Amino acid sequence: MSCHFRKKTLFCFETFLIFGAILVFQSGCGPYSFSSSGASHLKTVAVPIFQDQTSEFGIKEKLTDEVIDQFTRDNTLRLTDRRNADSLIEGRIVKVDDQAGAFTRDESVRDIKVFITVNIKYEDLKKRKIIWEEEITEWGTFNPDEESRETGIDEAIAKIATEVLNRSVSGW
Repeated sequence: MSCHFRKKTLFCFETFLIFGAILVFQSGCGPYSFSSSGASHLKTVAVPIFQDQTSEFGIKEKLTDEVIDQFTRDNTLRLTDRRNADSLIEGRIVKVDDQAGAFTRDESVRDIKVFITVNIKYEDLKKRKIIWEEEITEWGTFNPDEESRETGIDEAIAKIATEVLNRSVSGW
């Protein structure tokens, strides 16, 4: 009888372990939310033209277009106008600065870095709260002997747009 009792106890224990393992496994495979920040109710985003407090011509249009392109390619949030949007990206270019990046042996400039600083705000329009707000500075380089300054500006803009997208949909 004691042998039968031990077998039954072992069977119960093994069954308990198996069901416990199944429960643990299934709890990791339960419902999945795309937003770790609790922003799963956000389906659309509006990106009005960025403001520009610099004297640079055309940068605000390029940056706005690049941010829109990033969201379009990513497709996590659908682009719409401000009236119909769940969320809003607003930005203001506050500084564009050129600095010598590297020099040749004869001390002439080999490349120039263009730094662009932008204040960005991402707002949940449904809950009327700011999700994130930050000053972002990125840079691009160009060789003044071979390329135009626009090359560096375009590189910096692409980095900023990628950063805006990543911060806005991180955790999705």
